[in-house]
Amino acid sequence: MVNVRAVTRRDAAAWGRMREALWPADAGESSGHAEEIARFFGGELHEPLAVLIAEDETGSAVGFAELSIRNYAEDCLSNRGAYLEGWYVEPHARRAGVGAALVRAAEDWGRTQGCTEFASDAELDNDGSAAAHRALGFTETAQIRCFRKEL
Repeated sequence: MVNVRAVTRRDAAAWGRMREALWPADAGESSGHAEEIARFFGGELHEPLAVLIAEDETGSAVGFAELSIRNYAEDCLSNRGAYLEGWYVEPHARRAGVGAALVRAAEDWGRTQGCTEFASDAELDNDGSAAAHRALGFTETAQIRCFRKEL
């Protein structure tokens, strides 16, 4: 059985560990996750707006979802859509409904915010994430590569 709830300060270490697994720092660099988490709880971050934690039957955190509201997302029709900024499930808890429970709770959050669309993204080479999104009713709308250049 999975329980999904809003993140609390007592989740900071587990949330940070899972963030590091999803978005690892480059070698020799700090990820900045601990600082961002502290700023989130201090009310200093604009995003994410909400964070959900999934717990297993023992009360251990096994996943998270970070949520925001965007005024633009690829191929969305509204100018206010819920956005799944980050979505992670511990490897040992995958394929057990944890990711689906997080997405359902995120959809509910979006509805309470007045949103009628829910969007997300995944790295081009992350086929597992793409399959999970499709399995939960997302439709792939675009594939892009982003570029930058120093001036």
